[in-house]
Amino acid sequence: MNIKQNIQSKITEIIAKLYGIEGVTLEVQKNKTEFEGDFTIVIFPLVKQAKKSPDVIGNELGEEVKNQIDFVENFNVVKGFLNLKIKDQLFAEQLSEISNDFDNITPKNQTVMVEYSSPNTNKPLHLGHIRNNLLGFSVAEILKADGYKVIKTQIINDRGIHICKSMLAWEKFGNGETPESTGLKGDKLVGNYYVEFDKLYKSEIKAMVADGIDEETAKKQAPSIIEAQEMLLKWEQNDSEVRKLWEMMNEWVYAGFNQTYSRLGVNFDQVQYESNTYILGKDLIQKGLEDGILYKKEDGSVWCDLTDEGLDQKLLLRSDGTSVYMTQDLGTAVERFKDNDIQKLIYTVGNEQDYHFQVLFKILKKLGYEWADQLFHLSYGMVELPEGKMKSREGTVVDADDLIQEMYQTAKEKSQELGKLESLSDEEKEKSYETVGLGALKYFILKVDPKKKMLFNPAESIDFNGNTGPFIQYTYARIQSLLAKADYSAKEDFGTYLPNENEKDLIMLLSESKDVVSKAADSLSPALVANYVYELVKTYNSFYQNNPILNQDDEQAKQFRLQLSELTGKTIKKSLSMLGINVVNRM
Repeated sequence: MNIKQNIQSKITEIIAKLYGIEGVTLEVQKNKTEFEGDFTIVIFPLVKQAKKSPDVIGNELGEEVKNQIDFVENFNVVKGFLNLKIKDQLFAEQLSEISNDFDNITPKNQTVMVEYSSPNTNKPLHLGHIRNNLLGFSVAEILKADGYKVIKTQIINDRGIHICKSMLAWEKFGNGETPESTGLKGDKLVGNYYVEFDKLYKSEIKAMVADGIDEETAKKQAPSIIEAQEMLLKWEQNDSEVRKLWEMMNEWVYAGFNQTYSRLGVNFDQVQYESNTYILGKDLIQKGLEDGILYKKEDGSVWCDLTDEGLDQKLLLRSDGTSVYMTQDLGTAVERFKDNDIQKLIYTVGNEQDYHFQVLFKILKKLGYEWADQLFHLSYGMVELPEGKMKSREGTVVDADDLIQEMYQTAKEKSQELGKLESLSDEEKEKSYETVGLGALKYFILKVDPKKKMLFNPAESIDFNGNTGPFIQYTYARIQSLLAKADYSAKEDFGTYLPNENEKDLIMLLSESKDVVSKAADSLSPALVANYVYELVKTYNSFYQNNPILNQDDEQAKQFRLQLSELTGKTIKKSLSMLGINVVNRM
């Protein structure tokens, strides 16, 4: 039982009975005033409807709450705030109740598909991809913890003009080099050729402009871009040489991606390839034309008119019959609902694509797919560095592998400075450096609301103090060290023990854990879990500093505090695992 929720629902009933006003939910908050009471209820939203003063309403509600909820000991009303004092004994009972309910998950009987990562096979993963992967993976884990069945998926953008650019540059400048011959990860090697293509293309445009051709024309007529477009057409016509080159270079990239995913700790239940799904999109478009939902222009291109929806007209097939991104996204969505028994589909994609997803969902609805109402875009802000925005064409990105390695290295240096791991084996030390380094990276990114753009600062993220992953991991390790030294076994009943204010604060927070998970699942925001676990850790540290545990003479108090510590440790570990973060017993 969550005390706060119990009070909230009971007050809604009382308001209906006293004032005949149905469905009113008043906010119940932890009392932070100097007035007596554990919880505060804000009365003001009810004043207009009940046509009474805040103090009168407060006293009427207080009397009813005290009469109807046996664990409410007393109440007072101060300036429109109703403060409730809860019987201390209830908090002791809560500890056992929360412990017993810890692993129980109420099944939602719904399956949600979460798409994330979905990289292009023309470049390695960068810092932006890290935020995408961490968000998608964490949302999937939070949904699971809230009782949903989850399918984690990615669609590999393995075809299109950008892929042909890397292929063409490798043909021109590669001299047959491979990941094996260069010692480079495959995604890095292919990414280098994407940058090479951009250099060539820009030099051609520059030369054409110098010859008197205007820049827009030069961009369209530069020899390299025309060659890349011809290669794409050959690919779509199944040209054997182009396909063979495409398969070879894509395999290099997949091997590289998998290494990065493994180290980042993310995984997928399914993988789709746009090279398979874009054909399905073409079939849908043909049917849309036949049904009069889509229309064809004189040049043969196919469009969807969304002006009645407040949007534009959207190109779905070019005049030469080749697909655009929208075409393949339509095909992919239909395939997913056909092949899986899913009730929701969440796309984890940056906010630069907000309009794209508005259009995608509207077109699917127009084409008659009712499940289009269950499509969600988990839109997130870009990650920037102090130097500004990243551009992969220019090679000015923060490479994912380099960043992960930097985080590991920083954690190693910090740990060696502190010198607390000397008794561990080399293997245990390595595991600790990796766990702390990656924990710092993941926590720093996930504690920010997904909708906000963010500035990533590696040095700030790995601080062992403040709102950071290492600070939270350190508190977990401290609890494990405490429990290892203690003579302790969990109890169901603490008899007459009455918790103090520090202990009550901690129990209140622990009782909110499942509610936080549900809110995070509803809002698709790992930041709620991150900020909850930080609050929990701060509250535990305050309790730890002010209450002797192992040196406590009162055995009942000692066992209560050990059980409270154990439950806090379990809650920290579970919360961090939803963020994809591991823990260590020593730091």
